[in-house]
Amino acid sequence: MQLLLRTLLAIYLGHLLGDFVFQTQTLIEEKRRGRLSAYALHGLTHYLSSIVLVGFFVRGSVLSLRTNLVLAGLSLVHLVIDWSKIHLSRKFSGSALWAYLSDQIVHLATVGIAAWLISSVAPPGSLAIFVENLRDIGNGFLLVPVVYVMVIFGGGYLIRFLTRSLAEDARNDPELKRREQLQNAGLYIGWLERFLVVTALLLQSPAMVGLIFTAKSIARYPEFKSERFAEYFLIGTLLSLSIAILGGVVLTKIVLGHARLAG
Repeated sequence: MQLLLRTLLAIYLGHLLGDFVFQTQTLIEEKRRGRLSAYALHGLTHYLSSIVLVGFFVRGSVLSLRTNLVLAGLSLVHLVIDWSKIHLSRKFSGSALWAYLSDQIVHLATVGIAAWLISSVAPPGSLAIFVENLRDIGNGFLLVPVVYVMVIFGGGYLIRFLTRSLAEDARNDPELKRREQLQNAGLYIGWLERFLVVTALLLQSPAMVGLIFTAKSIARYPEFKSERFAEYFLIGTLLSLSIAILGGVVLTKIVLGHARLAG
């Protein structure tokens, strides 16, 4: 069981890094144009991320032909899923959020199958057993970066899809200037905000969340003259904090064994 969970977390961390950290916006655009080189680079990135992490956390697996074949096959399946998502999104316009969510769910399912094929261990019989095994030192160590990458980068994509219409309205507001700088600033602030919130909860210091929200509000105060931006800011910030708090609670519950957050 420990082997299965460790393999699953290692492969999934490789998937998250390949999709959210190592994949640039330029690469995404190249994939949308159907460039085979972009798909090949993305697949290679996923394979290397997965094999390095699995090799590091699962002893002896990097030399296993079975492991390398399974991860190579997983990378190919990943590219097929990405290609399907892009073409379905074009066919059914306006469903970007559902395309993103379903894409990640399917990816997670394929990662689970790959982990099972590599470890050859039966899956847990209940959720309680699954959570208990996650508390193992090795699994807990892997779970921390998995949750951080999911919350910081994966959460950023989710928020972007949920607030897309509000963001367009805010950027088109004549009172807001330097549109590109605003977009980049919001992106980086969101990353840092979610990182700090998860860290604060993991360190049992939830009062820091209020300080983070206050500091962000002060920094953005001059732009609140725009009603459209104020609405976008509030909804985006609440979504960001909600995702980060959920991630922090999960880590607190699994890594520390409880979810009681003292003030």
